[in-house]
Amino acid sequence: MSIRNIGILAHVDAGKTTITERMLYLSGSIHSLGSVDDGTANTDWMEVERRRGISVRSASTSFKYEDIIVNLIDTPGHIDFSGEVERSLRVLDAAVLVISAAEGIESQSELLWKALRSLEIPTIIFINKIDRRASDIKKVYQQIYKIFSKNVIALQIVKGENSKKPILGDLLLGRDDFLASDDRGSENSDLDEIIKYQNKIYEFIAERDEEIMLKYIEEDPLPLETLKFKLKSLIQAADVYPIIYGSAINGIGIKQLLEMVKDYLPEPGMEADGPLAGLVYKIDHDPNIGGMAHLRLYSGTLKNRDTVYNLSRDKYEKITQIKKAYSNKYEDIGILKAGDIGIICGLKQTYIGDVLGDDSYVPGDYQLANPLLTVEVKPADKNKITDLIAALKELEEEDPLLSLEWLKEKREVHIKIMGVIQLEVLESILKDRFNLSVSFGEASVVYQETPVSSAEGFVRYTMPKPCWAVLRFKIEPGELGSGLVYRSEVRPDVLPLKYQKQVERTMPSALKQGLYGWEVTDLKVTLLDGEYHIEHTHAPDFMVATPMGIMDGLTNTETILLEPILWFQITVPEDLSGKVIGDLVQMRAEYENPQIINGKFSVEGTIPVATSLDYSIKLSSISAGRGLIKTKFHGYKKCPIEEGATCPRRGVNPLDRAKYILSVRNAL
Repeated sequence: MSIRNIGILAHVDAGKTTITERMLYLSGSIHSLGSVDDGTANTDWMEVERRRGISVRSASTSFKYEDIIVNLIDTPGHIDFSGEVERSLRVLDAAVLVISAAEGIESQSELLWKALRSLEIPTIIFINKIDRRASDIKKVYQQIYKIFSKNVIALQIVKGENSKKPILGDLLLGRDDFLASDDRGSENSDLDEIIKYQNKIYEFIAERDEEIMLKYIEEDPLPLETLKFKLKSLIQAADVYPIIYGSAINGIGIKQLLEMVKDYLPEPGMEADGPLAGLVYKIDHDPNIGGMAHLRLYSGTLKNRDTVYNLSRDKYEKITQIKKAYSNKYEDIGILKAGDIGIICGLKQTYIGDVLGDDSYVPGDYQLANPLLTVEVKPADKNKITDLIAALKELEEEDPLLSLEWLKEKREVHIKIMGVIQLEVLESILKDRFNLSVSFGEASVVYQETPVSSAEGFVRYTMPKPCWAVLRFKIEPGELGSGLVYRSEVRPDVLPLKYQKQVERTMPSALKQGLYGWEVTDLKVTLLDGEYHIEHTHAPDFMVATPMGIMDGLTNTETILLEPILWFQITVPEDLSGKVIGDLVQMRAEYENPQIINGKFSVEGTIPVATSLDYSIKLSSISAGRGLIKTKFHGYKKCPIEEGATCPRRGVNPLDRAKYILSVRNAL
């Protein structure tokens, strides 16, 4: 059977989990429908998800539909859990982006679309909730055309929008292609309208295909199968994005969506006989099974009891079991082949983002989530601080963005978060899963650092023996938002590639703490020179040396703070305009010319996170609930040190050379 690896993505409350539930039901994988509202959805398996009615973690499930196997990843929609979406994107061959017909394109929808386009992932747009009274599919289509892409084409006619029983016309490439016994209204579809839209699709494809264009100009009718084949090629190349409609809560449009997945979305590339290449994109902990690594296999084959090489950790581990998730149950499958997604058990030193085998087959990363806040976690019982650290370490394996920090001297535990909803969820998880009651300190902003100028860093790590690693780096400022750009100018005969790989792999961790204690970003690092000793150099020497060389370079360049910035849009009654403008000036906001329409004052611009943390609460208070503020992450920009904050150093500073070497050798 052929495979489809797809993700369901959406802004929160657009209905993606309900769509997943309906797909499982229609495929026969489940025999009764669960409900998000009732807390019985099969892919909302955590207690906190069932209670709150939102997805917190991505959920992988597989099911058979006709002659295909669908590996489906249902992702969270709330921005606080964007890290789950980010990790899932790397393993998808295609996606279904869900938009509410009532709310239209929302902030998270735009971020998801940008990510899908950056990774060139073929995408079906499913406009859900067409039964809602506020539904306006024409308006939503225009939004998609204007904000997303002009390369979109609707493949259905909708009758009875806003009613309890909306009717979908045929998918417009043939009257009989997608008919099923529960497809109401197909017999009542207006034939002239169908032909009109079929011609529209013909024209749409012709504009993007020279061969079809010639036929179109000559008014030469094409076989339906040819048009379908051309449309399929355009969709799979991520050049065209089909739009279909439905109401997941009523099961409308789900059959057509499954047919689109089967007939138009790509199969994964499969090299079962090639070298092993897999990516771990999710870690779960089961009380009976232990750690479970969710893996996309790009090449090769894995079997129970195989020993696998973890390239990211330079370690070998043995697989005890290979499983697959069907609905909310796990099934032993014993073997995983290229192109498939499964769960590997028994790997105790494997983490999210790790590559098993050859990394040349594994796609690049995309950063969607960026924790903007840091907060202290306090156990209600101070004697349970060790239990709290152990619990948070386990949760950090499942969500690396938590970035757990244990400040031993202060006996404080700190984590990074996306927002306050995440804290509420985390509090519930710690109570439900670990029986730990906690509270949180006041959230503070996560800053970053970037170099001010160009300079070199040098390290000569040759004492105390046995060790030998010499490195020279050039550090330069990069463009805002560019992250880390690393390259090497050192020939392999001067410094073997295995040691250069150690330097490259250590670079992100070496930049985790700069001169002010924050992560260093937006810089270029070039390895200019290196030296090793045939007898005295040992495997970890260059991993120990790299942070010392980098910190030496940062001291020479100096760094400046970067602060997180939000885009905002505020709408309030006209009489509050002066108060809002005064607040914005005080918060160091930059804004465009405000507008007043029908007694409503509206203004948008950018604002520092640090000055606006509690402004939504203040706005609600001063406007008696009539004010509205929308925000989304805009980026980082340079910030004077007096406007920002420093962060206490965690661990030993590599600039304190003697103490640092002792610490990494576990000799302190």
